Formats: sequence, structure tokens, C-alpha cells
Amino acid sequence: MTNALDPSAVLALIEAAGISVDDLVEASTTAPRPRADMPTVAEYLDTVAEATSDGARRTYSTYWQRLVEKYGTLRLDEVKTSHIHALVKDTKKKASENPRSNGRHGVAAQENCVGAARAFFRVAVEDDLISKNPAEPVPKPQRLPSRRRGFTDSELADLWRVTRSGGDDPVLDTLLLRFHLETGARRGGALNLRVRDLDSKRQVILLREKNDVDRWQPVSKTLLDALLEHARTRGASAPDDALLRALPMKGSTVGRPLTRKRYNTLVERWKKQLPWVAQHGVSIHWCRHHATSAIERIAGFAVARAFAGHRSSAETTTTYITAHDYEVAAAVAAYTGEPHPLAV
Repeated sequence: MTNALDPSAVLALIEAAGISVDDLVEASTTAPRPRADMPTVAEYLDTVAEATSDGARRTYSTYWQRLVEKYGTLRLDEVKTSHIHALVKDTKKKASENPRSNGRHGVAAQENCVGAARAFFRVAVEDDLISKNPAEPVPKPQRLPSRRRGFTDSELADLWRVTRSGGDDPVLDTLLLRFHLETGARRGGALNLRVRDLDSKRQVILLREKNDVDRWQPVSKTLLDALLEHARTRGASAPDDALLRALPMKGSTVGRPLTRKRYNTLVERWKKQLPWVAQHGVSIHWCRHHATSAIERIAGFAVARAFAGHRSSAETTTTYITAHDYEVAAAVAAYTGEPHPLAV
């Protein structure tokens, strides 16, 4: 008995299905084939990094490296949604095995992993290398309520005491704490601050934060004067010079511009001396919550929203309750206990 197929029988089956030999020839020549120039995941990483904003790249780079480690040898058109599911699952497992002090059972890591994968393959779709994003169908986990909150009076006293009394540059650390507690700025607002961003006449500073969004923020005269004095003593003189700087090295009159490392050093010092900081996962971003909460208590939601620089919202009502600069200035005056020239 033979297992060989009878060619005439195969042709009879094809004809019975209404398919001609010409149809078969055409299908074989038009069927999609792998592109010879299709890069692998690892080869495409640099392209994605260059096409992504600095902030997103900092957030996603760790997860892109994991994507490369797991699927770097696959061509972009070979990556399936099931691969992304597996990557997210593995990310959650690793986050759970090595929890951070402010970890939330790997939920944030999962969310960032999905966001990173979507961003990675979105560039490939836009470059017309693939037709659909394999990460798009993968859902992000439901975000847990934030643990961040405003500080109590005793907690603030602790932070001031530790910040002023230790480290290699308590003057800079104290100014940073005051800056974030008063302005509610993100770290980028301080890192991007230039000499030209201080307006003494209107008593405002220009905050340039994420997504290339900027806003003029009213501040107290005490803070503005402290920033001007800091710039003078640390060698920031040209309009585009970074304002916040470390102590000048021996033999120099110009300090190095502030970096994110300074925040890490400060928070680590808080954690070592204040157990509640480590217990609750306190970061410099808590200052933003503290300041915005205080402004909301003073002047309401609309003013707090403007103070924090929030622009997008699912609530249609927010279109009609935009706060004006003089309202924010009045709230800042009440918050700091100092008069402000823009306040009515």
C-alpha cells in the first residue's frame, strides 16, 4: 500500500473547489514574504531610542532592554502579542521577587512594560515596517490609588531638620526642598531652570516640565531672592545657564549643574535617618502632592489644577473653570504667608 497522492486526484479536488491552476500560480507569487531589510528587535532598539522623548526613554529603557534580552533575535514582524504577554508576566514576577520600598506588587512595572512595548512597536508601525502593533491588544493593569499625600507638620519638621544638618551641600538641598514644597514642581522644573527663567518684576519663575509644557509659576519673594543669590554664588550668570548648581570645585567659581543624582542622594539620606520615609516610599514628588493639596484647600480645585500645571482631564466641566494667574498668585500668597504683586 502506498501513501503517494495521485496527481490527477489532487487536480480533481482543486477543480471541484473552484480553484484554477492560474489561481495557484498567482497566489504563490503575491503571498507576503519576509522582507530582506526587516531588522531584528535588537537591531531596531537604537532607532526607537532616538525617536523617543528623553522622559519616555528614561522610563522605558529598562523594559526595552528586557524585550531585547528575551526576543532580540526575532525580526520585528515575528513578534506576536503572546510574546508581549509573556514579557509582561515575567516583568511582574521579577518585580514581586525584588520589591522596592514603594512597590505595589509589580503593578507599576507591568504598566510601564506594556507602555514600553507599545512605544517600541509604534515606531515600527510608523516606519511602515509592520502593519500592526503586537503590544496594543495587551491591557495595562488597573492603576492602584496613589499612596502619596501631603506631609504632617511633624513630618515636615523632620525633613527640614535632616535636610539642613547633613550631606555635602545642605544649602543646595535646603533650597531644593523649599523650591518643590512651594512651587509643586516636578524634578524637571528644577533641572531645566535657567537664569532667564526668573522674572523679579512679576515675581514668577518659568517651569519647563514634561511633554515640553511650560508655565509661569508665582513664587514668594523669599524663594525668588534665594534662587537669585544661589545663581550668583554658584557661577550661573549667562541667561541660558542652568540655575541650580553644586558647590564649585576647588579652584573654580562655577558649580556643576544639578542632576537627578542629587535627588537620589537626598532621599537616601532621609530614608537612613527617618524610618517613616522608607516605610512609605517617600520621594521628592511627595512635595508636589503636599503643595497642590495645600493650594486646593486654600482656593479650590480649579486653582490647584492650574498651580500643578494639569491640562488634560476627562471632566468636561474643567473647560469652564480655568483659573487665572492672579488667582494662583493669591493662593500662593496665602500658602507662603507673603504678599504677591499679581494677587488681587
